[in-house]
Amino acid sequence: MDTILVKALAKVNLGLDVLRRREDGYHEVRMIMQTIHLYDQLKIEKTEESGISISANLDFLPTDENNLIYKAAKLLMDTCDIKKGVAVELQKHIPVAAGMAGGSTDAAAVLYGMNELFSLGLKRRDLMELGVQIGADVPYCLMRGTALAEGIGEQLKSLPPMPKCPVLIARPPIGVSTRFVYENLKLDRHTVHPNINAQLDALRRGNLKDVAKHMGNLLETVTIPAYPVIDEIKRCMMDCGAINAMMSGSGPTVFGLFKDMHTAKEAYETMRDSKLAKQVYLTGIYNNRRV
Repeated sequence: MDTILVKALAKVNLGLDVLRRREDGYHEVRMIMQTIHLYDQLKIEKTEESGISISANLDFLPTDENNLIYKAAKLLMDTCDIKKGVAVELQKHIPVAAGMAGGSTDAAAVLYGMNELFSLGLKRRDLMELGVQIGADVPYCLMRGTALAEGIGEQLKSLPPMPKCPVLIARPPIGVSTRFVYENLKLDRHTVHPNINAQLDALRRGNLKDVAKHMGNLLETVTIPAYPVIDEIKRCMMDCGAINAMMSGSGPTVFGLFKDMHTAKEAYETMRDSKLAKQVYLTGIYNNRRV
């Protein structure tokens, strides 16, 4: 085959704790990651002429080596000595720079798609080991489903699947710098950490209510004081019947979990009417893993 279509799925963090700052400057984390059914679509095509070309439906996205798609394609070409080129057409739907691993999941999709397209025969573990060279979230985006992430996010363990439920996504019209968040994060004996162990237990029991009850993101201690609209969106979702609502990753996107679709749809309409968010999506949990 000369062309392949690949879906690159977004993630949310059901729980996000930061344990310490390492000597190398990275932070050691403990997170519960979850794939949701919101995705970008990539069309990857072989070209006779060597090189990498990228086109996208959003004109502000980089299409050169500053895009993780380019870095993923280049890494696989160099590693596997691929002589032909690739053209990647990106349809971007996941909010950009929003704490949902949008760039990382696109890179993961390129690694997966090119492996299939060029019949490279690499296993998922091989692709994950390559992916960590691009970014800490890339191995998880190759894995998908429900997972515990430790280290800098690259140490992954599969978990029992998250119970299915509607998920409301709202991204406010602001940008949040991940560097700003981590540089201003205070870690000391007074820090109140999310209860990741309680959430792990709830997942093992398949109890949606308790998974939601123990949601927590330590990075909110930085983002909410700096960007109060994040808290406004959370409150709006809770007022509309969410079991719980939280910021994903370093933000600014907020997601809410709901018991039923009727309540979630009404919350979706309220959120859109509120003008608090620039992008609003109603989606669901995605638990299928890649082989």
